[in-house]
Amino acid sequence: MFNVVTNMLWGCSIEGEDRVSIDGMIQLLGKPNISDFYPGLARFDLQGIEKKMRGMMKRVDEIFDMMIDQRMKRDGEGGEKESKDFLQFLLELKDGGGEAKTPLTMAEVKAMLMDMVVGGTDTTINSVEAAMAEMMNKPQVMQKLQLELDTIVGKDHIVEESHIPKLPYLHAIMKETLRLHPILPLLIPHSPSETCTIGGYTIPKGTRILFNVWAIHRDPSIWENPLEFDPERFLNGKWDYNGNDFAYFPFGSGRRICPRISMAERVFMFLIASLVHSFEWKLPEGEKLDLTESIGIVLKKKIPLVAIPIPRLSDPGLYE
Repeated sequence: MFNVVTNMLWGCSIEGEDRVSIDGMIQLLGKPNISDFYPGLARFDLQGIEKKMRGMMKRVDEIFDMMIDQRMKRDGEGGEKESKDFLQFLLELKDGGGEAKTPLTMAEVKAMLMDMVVGGTDTTINSVEAAMAEMMNKPQVMQKLQLELDTIVGKDHIVEESHIPKLPYLHAIMKETLRLHPILPLLIPHSPSETCTIGGYTIPKGTRILFNVWAIHRDPSIWENPLEFDPERFLNGKWDYNGNDFAYFPFGSGRRICPRISMAERVFMFLIASLVHSFEWKLPEGEKLDLTESIGIVLKKKIPLVAIPIPRLSDPGLYE
């Protein structure tokens, strides 16, 4: 997943110590920090997270500088431009090109790269793991998805991206997974620029606001059988994750809504479709499925899912 994202951003993957630095930074970002909830303690850095992050961020910033310098040098020499990647579009916006009314600064370019790297790796994989665990816990859901895949794709073909829009039940599984297991259960912190009153409560300017979307998505006054994994509830087309309905907004809302919703859709559904269409899945002998979640800024399974794949396609050559 990391290689997919970095190849999309700047056309190559990152290995060795540079990869370790970025992985370490992502892990620290998802680690619960007591200073986030009690800002008065931030100066003490009780868990040492800020100190570690400063060191890793310095190296990650150097990696971004290296990629940007290489791209600007290549473009300056008239390099190949037929296939543009995300970085090239950002650099064009920085120079005032494209449709941007206000050119990006270099700091904003690197901030966008950071958002894509952080938001495009662990988040997708954690969602895929949660979906697979829920389907293995409710085999009838996986069987219904396999029936849909067999009808649209067939057992003599592998899943292709062109199949994805034709799989409504798969889309419903994604929505239900994000309802029960929102990757950022408290979303990204918001802060009002002016003091305001909401629902009778005065919210002072500069207050850090956390939205407990995990609890909202399990509210029994909104959802029928809220703790049950039931993709059927999303087949009526009522719910979407564009942020306009505050009963269901796993990607956030407003100006700080996740910028990579369309990418998350494609990658999540393609991975799930490929895994479920190509294989039957079972737990190792003597293992029990545990759906417990770990506490943190990023939601993930407390005990990683371990499952055994069994080929189900008609042609063994499709697995080569």
